[in-house]
Amino acid sequence: MMDSRELNEIANAIVADNKGVLAADESTGTITKRFDSIGVDSTEENRRAYRNLLFTTPGFEEYVGGVILYDETIRQAADDGTPFPELLVGKGVVPGIKVDTGAQDLAGYPGEKVTEGLDGLRGRFAEYHALGARFSKWRAVITIGDGIPTDACLHVNAHALARYAALSQEAGIVPIVEPEVLMDADNTIERCREVTSETLRLVFDELERQGVALEGMLLKPNMVISGKKCPTQATSSQVAAQTVECFHERVPGTVPGIVFLSGGQSEVEATTNLDAINKRGGPWPLSFSYGRALQASALENWGGDPANVEAGQTAFLHRARMNALAAAGDWSADVEHAVPA
Repeated sequence: MMDSRELNEIANAIVADNKGVLAADESTGTITKRFDSIGVDSTEENRRAYRNLLFTTPGFEEYVGGVILYDETIRQAADDGTPFPELLVGKGVVPGIKVDTGAQDLAGYPGEKVTEGLDGLRGRFAEYHALGARFSKWRAVITIGDGIPTDACLHVNAHALARYAALSQEAGIVPIVEPEVLMDADNTIERCREVTSETLRLVFDELERQGVALEGMLLKPNMVISGKKCPTQATSSQVAAQTVECFHERVPGTVPGIVFLSGGQSEVEATTNLDAINKRGGPWPLSFSYGRALQASALENWGGDPANVEAGQTAFLHRARMNALAAAGDWSADVEHAVPA
């Protein structure tokens, strides 16, 4: 098992200097939906070409400290034949891997999910480490609704997250623990805080119970935010206040970093809220681990056309820079819309 100090060094490197994480770990099904939206066939080669566009963007490593890969992607290579993990390491970016196998219906609890993938995980970790992964990710999904989440749902997902994290650390791989309270319902921001707080309490109880070294992990949570269908949408200032207060109460200061998920927010909304959160701050780096909120413009500008690779890279680099500024609390609408010199 890797020394917790070594795990801590990896975790710190990922979030150093206001850097964040690019979540490029979309499953084949998910990226097919993204490609469908721009009229591109989701072939293995097109998926490889798109990831190549992202990973070969000049200068993105100034703003991104880690990239989460999918099982297919970690085995692929850049146009020049360099394996993607090796390409990232060469840029000073830590390669990571998504290891859960997805959220499935929780038996006996309609409308709730439990994430699967623990069976055989020790062996998969050994393979992923050999392929170059130095951090991993496991996502638990918590749904807000009528009578849910239940205590059973919160406990079973916290337990799975901790088992995953312990196995990851055993393999010398930093776990990103992702308990996501979904923002799809009509709940208020206050209800989101209540559920997020209880989720985090149980997750950290279980991590401690199972001997996970908190200094050798990262947390990837939702922001405390209004449900998408709530008639009253909280302002970025309210999101920041509720989020920072909630995390001060629940997240130990020994955690090296918190990398927020975007959870379906638009690109600029995710950046605006991250900036507001950092203008308040905390004892940990408060950064980003975004998928769509880093990639939507890049995907649109690329459109599957090799002639548009540079346009896609320009859009991706802009978003990465904006979010790094937000992670420092230095973003503004003026910077967002400034024309590069």
